[in-house]
Amino acid sequence: MNTFNHLTQEERFYIYTQLKQGVSKNQIAITLGRHKSTIGREITRNTGQCGYRYKQAERIAKQRHIDKPKNIKMTAELQQIITPLIKEKWSSDCISGRLKQQGKDSVSHETIYRYILANKAAGGDLYTYLRHQAKPYRKRYGKNDYRGTIPSRVDIDERPQVVDDKTRLGDWEADTVIGKGHKGVLVTLTERVSKLNFAISIERKESELTKEAIINALEPFKRWVHTITFDNGREFCGHEAIAKTLDCGTYFAKPYHSWQRGLNENHNGLLRQYFPKKEPLDKVTQDEVDSAITALNHRPRKGLNYRTPWEVFCQITGVDINNRSYALTVNVKL
Repeated sequence: MNTFNHLTQEERFYIYTQLKQGVSKNQIAITLGRHKSTIGREITRNTGQCGYRYKQAERIAKQRHIDKPKNIKMTAELQQIITPLIKEKWSSDCISGRLKQQGKDSVSHETIYRYILANKAAGGDLYTYLRHQAKPYRKRYGKNDYRGTIPSRVDIDERPQVVDDKTRLGDWEADTVIGKGHKGVLVTLTERVSKLNFAISIERKESELTKEAIINALEPFKRWVHTITFDNGREFCGHEAIAKTLDCGTYFAKPYHSWQRGLNENHNGLLRQYFPKKEPLDKVTQDEVDSAITALNHRPRKGLNYRTPWEVFCQITGVDINNRSYALTVNVKL
């Protein structure tokens, strides 16, 4: 399928020189490989009082394009819907996909992103709610593990294939998020199918505190806990007690292979929108953590066809996630 390309300045210069020599419009069109009507319209629309001049023609054509009425997709009504979602830290793709999923008027994620950039240029702060604010990506490389041996550690290679297949609910990934200066810790848990998130605030990065945090968070959901895959931190040395209490299998990713727990790592990044690396976590309350986790669990995900983790978990389990008998996070104080 042929597409139309606007005339270039070089082509306009050629038209100008050929007209000066008395060459016909048809011959100019043939030489340039253009339709004769294109050359005719170009001369008619861009000829001034002194005849056709290529610089003037280029200037007139550009101004005409600028003045041409544009299809304004980002209406005031859409802005009223989209702006609060940006402030909820939803990505532009997340907003666009969710609106389409709900059958509402929508715009592309590029249009939403341009709206954010235009707001920034006008002195607005919407860009501050984006997860990445032009930060360079630092590539991670595998390296030697000097953290010591975890007793009875079971390598991820022995984990059942069904976990990788993501065909059942109940396979979890676990890690810790550390505050600046090692002040305060969040134990994080992510379910692989629904992408449901839990986070529990503990005072120190210790195995006993970590063990109790995980058990208290997952015990109400014990029937949907089949496996937990951990990072290799020493704080997970209590994995055997966790496995016994929750009646599940426990496995460990290979040292410094964070992509083997990629979902949990990604969600930790989302959690950092609320608790940046430059801030300590020892003063963060469990209520603040719960608020952030609630926001994340109500954020649509592309991988869930723009449904939320809450919606997917409830649909699969039939559980009313708001039922008070299911405590989603527990503040552990030992």
